[in-house]
Formats: sequence, structure tokens, C-alpha cells
Amino acid sequence: MFVTSDPIVLENLTKTYGKDGFKAVDSLNLVVKRNQFVGFLGPNGAGKTTTIKMLTNLLFATSGKAYLNGHDVITDPKNALADIGAVVETPEFYPFLSPNETLEYLGALRGMSPGDIKRRSKEVLELVKMTEWADTRIGKFSKGMKQRVAIAQALLHEPTVILLDEPTSGLDPRGMVEVREVLMHLKQSNYTIFMSSHLLNEVQEICSDVAMIDHGRLLTYDSVTSLLGKIEVKRLEVRTVNSVWGEAMDAARQLPGVELLTVSSESQFLIDFRGGDEAQADLLLKLQGLGLKVVGFKESGLALENLYMSMIKSSR
Repeated sequence: MFVTSDPIVLENLTKTYGKDGFKAVDSLNLVVKRNQFVGFLGPNGAGKTTTIKMLTNLLFATSGKAYLNGHDVITDPKNALADIGAVVETPEFYPFLSPNETLEYLGALRGMSPGDIKRRSKEVLELVKMTEWADTRIGKFSKGMKQRVAIAQALLHEPTVILLDEPTSGLDPRGMVEVREVLMHLKQSNYTIFMSSHLLNEVQEICSDVAMIDHGRLLTYDSVTSLLGKIEVKRLEVRTVNSVWGEAMDAARQLPGVELLTVSSESQFLIDFRGGDEAQADLLLKLQGLGLKVVGFKESGLALENLYMSMIKSSR
């Protein structure tokens, strides 16, 4: 592979463990273009964290190459990581320091001037919505608040590339929403973001592109839009005012494109449907024609699930 100045380039990247030669990452090839937000998607144990640790020089590759902004991570780590912000695994900070003190300390380690540290600390804490807590000891924070501080420190030195290792993992629902709001804001900015996740809906909602991995091997790499276009059967959630029991449901099961209809409550049912947007629009009209007063009609948000699971099965 010809190495360019693309933000992230992986060339046959491999990590092997033990005498039996277990491959946590297996000949991984990937190129992330400028300003892409790539979701690195895979189940636990797929090799996501190992890959990010090799990218950040926390682990040495057994073979292959990893480049950040054209610099070899192994032979030139100082320049490779100079323009990188990262959050790897669960972030921990000195509990007796505040976010402002933590950023001041980390900024000094990076060689930033006091003026730049003060300016950027204010900016990044505002971005992650932690201004109110800027002078509170981190030891009092929830895990979600610590995660937002971790993202703030990753942005402190104004990098162009951000590496995130499952940033919402282990958070409660509120914490997940707060961190995802930060990620959505970053998506609108001029960052190149490479984010590992095992959450299909998270990747589908936030990322522009998806690299699917299993057992250390790349299954597919494409835009979210393109991957969704390849999915023939989509799950639709339908919510109604009136009851969904009886003859209307029997008739709905016979409508064109309906492969499976499952009633989930007195006023809601799920449809596994084969067809595009036009066919979905026709389906909605036909459901209404059956006397169903539809007030909600949408894809379930997990459209990547069937595609992803089929790819995992075929790769084993």
C-alpha cells in the first residue's frame, strides 16, 4: 500500500499473542480520509482496542505498519502522535485535581504555553459541557462526567485526528446521551475521528463511515449510507392510536413486502419489510387503508444489525 498523508493508514497490521500464535488483529488494511468519522465496529474481543493501542504506540505490532498523518507510529512516534488526541479504555484522573488543574498539567506536559492552556481549557470544557464543574475535584464526578473530561483533554492541543475507544462503554443512559451529544458536535467540526464501538445503533446514528471487524479481520468498510442501501430487509416500528389486534393484523401480514409482523403491545407492532422508500410509503398508505390510525412509522434504528450478523456468520 502506498502511504500518503491520509490521517490514518493501516497496512497489514497484525498483533499475535502466545505460543499458539493467536491473532488479535489479522492483516488489517484501512485508510481513513480527512474529516471522516469512522465507526470501528465489532463485538467484544474483535480486536478494536488492540488496534487503537497499536495506533497510539501503547502496543507494538507483530507485523505490518500504522501511519498517522504520514508518520510511522513505530519508528517516528513523536511526530506521529503530535497531532493526535486519544481516549483509550476507561479514563482515570487524579481525583484531587479539578478539570482546570488536570488540563493545565496535561497541557504543560505537551509543551503548550500557559496562555494557550488557559484559552483551550475554557473552549474544550465548554464544548463538553463541563464549564460548571471546571474547578470541582474530579473524584466527585460520575463516570460520564469523567468521560467528558477525557474527551476535553484529547482536544486540548487542537489535534486534527481523534481516536476514541468505546467512549460510551459502561455509562448509564444519561451519561451515554451526554457523551453522544459531544460526539455529534465533534462530527460537525473539522476533525478526523476513528471511534471503536460494539453498539450498532450508536455507529449508525453518529458515524459517516463504518469499518466492521471480527476476530481481528476486516469484514467491510464503507459509508453508512452505502451499507444501509445494501440491506434488503429493514425493521419498521409502527405505532397506532387504536388496538392492533384482530383482522387488521391478519391483513397487514399479507401486504407486499411484509416478511414478518410481530405485535409488541396493544398499540405497537414491528414489521420486517423488504423494499425501499417508495415501497415503505405504499405500505403506510395500505396500513391506514386497513383502518389503522398510524401515529408512528419509522425504521427501528438497528438496520445494520442483520447485515453485520450475516457478515460475521459468513466469515467464520
